[in-house]
Amino acid sequence: MKIVTESIKVRDINIAIYKRTENNNLNHKSPCIIFAHGFKGFKDWGGFPYMLEKLAETGYIAVSFNFSHNGVAADKPMDFTRLDLFAQNTHSKELSDLHTIIDYIYSNAENYNIDKNRIALIGHSRGGAAVIIGASEDDRIKALITLASVGDVNRYTPEQIKRWREKGYIEIPNTRTNQMMRMNSGFLDDIEQNSERLNIEKAFGRLKIPALIIHGKEDLAVKFTDAEKLFAASDKSKTELYIIESTGHTFGIEHPLKGSTKAFDTVIEKMKEFLKSVL
Repeated sequence: MKIVTESIKVRDINIAIYKRTENNNLNHKSPCIIFAHGFKGFKDWGGFPYMLEKLAETGYIAVSFNFSHNGVAADKPMDFTRLDLFAQNTHSKELSDLHTIIDYIYSNAENYNIDKNRIALIGHSRGGAAVIIGASEDDRIKALITLASVGDVNRYTPEQIKRWREKGYIEIPNTRTNQMMRMNSGFLDDIEQNSERLNIEKAFGRLKIPALIIHGKEDLAVKFTDAEKLFAASDKSKTELYIIESTGHTFGIEHPLKGSTKAFDTVIEKMKEFLKSVL
């Protein structure tokens, strides 16, 4: 089975669209999933392309994209060459990007043979916050999956925030690339000024669609208790919590990809099972 990938740019957002070649049949309308990466992430990181190919093999049109201010440019898709943009990023910018992608897919559904009544969102880590809030704001979304999602946008200590405000920025080390990645205080302004909109628990509580929460029990970056917090806020009749033992934030996947893992393959199979039942 052949998967083709189309790369396009909408506004200043780089997008990849994965689909089976036989989906070119104009009489066939496919459900669509849109995937959002997390903090210090990008659409081509590690196992994300592998995951999207596996979903496309099942018959979904699988869409991934780089948030416009994630620090990765189209000409170097695996490197953080635009740390100036990364420094200016905010949750509200990411939500704007996500809604742009949803609008594009919905408006161009005929061109891609997409059934626009069957669109789902998937988000990893901080991308989970975007898709939860995005789904709560857009009734075109029919299902939601979170992978190691954060449960709160304010993940900083009072001391960190105090120093951040004093300097006007904070620097976060990227242990993989050895880069210091600056975040300006506008990130904090956004959280404070849009606290109601950016309340992830309340957003999850507003959802009226099927949702699947997946988290690794040994996640050190985002504790599995965040998943439990989201589940507690959810409509239990429509939401499933799936904790995977003995795995962490990326389900054992590294960048560059050295091969899949049992945990990551479990994630993919669980997503397929869920999506098949709700889309």
